[in-house]
Amino acid sequence: MTKKIEVVFAPGCFDDFEGTQEELDELVAEIKSMAERGELEENSKQLSEEEELEILRMLSERGRRQ
Repeated sequence: MTKKIEVVFAPGCFDDFEGTQEELDELVAEIKSMAERGELEENSKQLSEEEELEILRMLSERGRRQ
């Protein structure tokens, strides 16, 4: 039995989204659907240490702006 993946979005993660509310709703629905079908895991790749550090830096900067 495959473990069900729960998709949770951090508060404010779409603050910089530049589409309509309808487009955002569609994006969220598609991400959740991909998780249910197992596609997120199938198509994922492990981040390099450099990529991980860059994401952490970006999140840190974002936290200071809020």
